[in-house]
Amino acid sequence: MTHRKLFTSSIAAVGIAIVAIGAKGQPDSAAVQYTDFGSTKTPVGPAFRAEVQPPSSARIKEFRIPITHETIEIADGVTYEGWTFGGTVPGPTIRVREGDLVRIKLVNESPMPHSIDFHSARIPWDVAYRSIMPGEELSFEFTARDPGVYLVHCGTPPVTLHIMQGMYLAIIVDPKEGWGTEVDKEFVIVQSEFYAQPNDAGRPLQADFVSAMDKRAKYVVFNGKAFQYKANPLQVDLGDRVRLFVVAAGPSFRSDFHIVGAIFDRVYPDGNPLNVLEGVQTYTVPAGGGAVFETVFEEGASGVGLYPFVTHAFADAEKGAVGLIQVRSPVVTASEDPTTQ
Repeated sequence: MTHRKLFTSSIAAVGIAIVAIGAKGQPDSAAVQYTDFGSTKTPVGPAFRAEVQPPSSARIKEFRIPITHETIEIADGVTYEGWTFGGTVPGPTIRVREGDLVRIKLVNESPMPHSIDFHSARIPWDVAYRSIMPGEELSFEFTARDPGVYLVHCGTPPVTLHIMQGMYLAIIVDPKEGWGTEVDKEFVIVQSEFYAQPNDAGRPLQADFVSAMDKRAKYVVFNGKAFQYKANPLQVDLGDRVRLFVVAAGPSFRSDFHIVGAIFDRVYPDGNPLNVLEGVQTYTVPAGGGAVFETVFEEGASGVGLYPFVTHAFADAEKGAVGLIQVRSPVVTASEDPTTQ
């Protein structure tokens, strides 16, 4: 089977810059990549953009992460008073490589204290994870030593409330030697719960902390909105090897991740490629954890068609944690067709 190797194109979007810091002519491994999530928001319509691209080769990656309170849509026509990293729920995916120096500037643009907690970072809590007040900033850095996919969340008490309001995102730390396979498409799936109750007439729903403490979720969702990938399936081609980075943000529920009609030929618990499992039907990602899943949609097996992905805890799936992968026949252009050469 032939796979198309993923590549990264030059970045020319507002809010992202790669700045050389070495001598003229040095590769961008001697560069700083700066991303401001205040100006480079993840598209959320018609569905949260789940597809991700490989990291740049810049070895220093800087991220400005604003904290805001926003009205978000958690199901079709259902709005909610949420709290965010970077204006969306989940917040934008951060992707770095093992050995990169990661610099974070957290900016609290909200009306209350908040914080951030990187599960991927070996760093003292009092240095990086303390709460900051409205209008304050906090800067810190760490070396991404451990490959995998990790949760990032607000850790300000009560932590349950801050996570259930939408304060979470995923960080991918790619292994320095790669994952061991070449893939055609990569997607990030963050599972979480919303505990919501009516607000004043005509206003967005608000938090129901009593239900949260009883674990009675109103919605269980992938990437911040119930059922969004049923109407807008993830698109792959026949023959594609697909890698999914799955994080269970909680605050309380695990994800029993499964694709109907496919088998995972590789699963990396926590995303560590040294811990590879083979031939897996369903794998549990604990609340606060992550895992990397790979499968191939090949002719004669999991071929052209629709493939639901779910948490196999179906009481949770019925509340919104269901999506579709659509496998299509690839479109071959004249330049790709060997019969035209």
